[in-house]
Amino acid sequence: MNVTRTLSRSRHDRMIAGVLGGIARRFGWNSTLTRVLFVLVSIASAAFPGLLVYLILWLLIPEGD
Repeated sequence: MNVTRTLSRSRHDRMIAGVLGGIARRFGWNSTLTRVLFVLVSIASAAFPGLLVYLILWLLIPEGD
C-alpha cells in the first residue's frame, strides 16, 4: 500500500503552530529532535533567522486534518 504524506501543520504534535511537528511527520523524523535542531541552527547562524522562517512557514503550510 502506497501512502503519500503531504506537508501540513500538525494539530496534535504542536508547541506553537504545528509547523515543525508537521515537517517531522512528513519526513518521518522525531519531532523533538527536529525542534531542537531548528533552535540550535537558528541560534548558531546569523544568516538563518529562525523566527522569520517559522512565521513564513506558519503562513504557507496548511493546517492538517
